[in-house]
Amino acid sequence: MQHQDDVSVLARLAGLKAMTVNELKAEWQTLMGSTPPNNSRTFLEQRVAYRIQELTYGGLPKPVSRLLDALADEVEGKKVRSAVISDPRNPVIGTRLVREWDGVEHVITVLQGGFDWQGRRYKSLSAIARDITGTQWNGYRFFGLRENKRAAA
Repeated sequence: MQHQDDVSVLARLAGLKAMTVNELKAEWQTLMGSTPPNNSRTFLEQRVAYRIQELTYGGLPKPVSRLLDALADEVEGKKVRSAVISDPRNPVIGTRLVREWDGVEHVITVLQGGFDWQGRRYKSLSAIARDITGTQWNGYRFFGLRENKRAAA
């Protein structure tokens, strides 16, 4: 069944290139259930292509969808529930932080509610900095996310 779905989706996606803008708008109306925006052909193709795949294979997982909504609200200045975005000082989930220490490059990935370093999950950047250096550090300062107060003065 999966193979048939793949072939069908690929055929539909390829067919979008041959459609006129009016045909794309009609497809939008059918798939989205709303009046199509008066945007470029490329925009219509991309959104209709996404919708075809979404309807066939499913959309984003709910946690990802909630996180994207929360991030959009944050950008727009709306109040965000703290359970979704744990610490406003943290970079966006998925961001990679790179720090060289004693000639070794360390890559940390920001996760929801923590960080990943060398396949291990940490709750704080300070804990990672301590494991890397063997001494106490402010994790945000160590990874360059906060200015050194003396350097700023």
